Amino acid sequence: MKAIKPCLWFDTNAEEAANYYVGIFPDSGISQITRNPPGMPNPEGSVLTVSFTLRGEEFLALNGGPMFIFNEAISLYVNCKDQAEIDYYWEKLGEGGSEMACGWIKDKYGVAWQIVPEQFMQWINADDMETAQRVLSAMMTMVKFDLAALEAAYSGQ
Repeated sequence: MKAIKPCLWFDTNAEEAANYYVGIFPDSGISQITRNPPGMPNPEGSVLTVSFTLRGEEFLALNGGPMFIFNEAISLYVNCKDQAEIDYYWEKLGEGGSEMACGWIKDKYGVAWQIVPEQFMQWINADDMETAQRVLSAMMTMVKFDLAALEAAYSGQ
């Protein structure tokens, strides 16, 4: 068990959302479903929590009720090896959701995701501030990341 595991609060659709996510990411799966015992606010036997992994990372989904909703103050960051992977996650996670800006997308459950090339942090942490500025300036013009355009900005083309 990991020492720190994100818990995602859903109203009543934690199991549906977890199944949706594990269907998108490779090396993923549901590991445990906990059901409500008698005497809890939600119906006995209904799903309370779902433990699942995405690409080997552990998550917990909780059916906690409608009092809290997701916002952009927290997002899940997905490192992508190439444009095909960026396009894949953008399409799958964006289905029924909404595009934002600068590689961010919100899925149909309201969870914000950053779909980013794995080199991105290296590029914006370049020793040469002009290089980092070029990459960040290129990013600011994008909704979904265009890997070729970011690479061109990094190399000064």
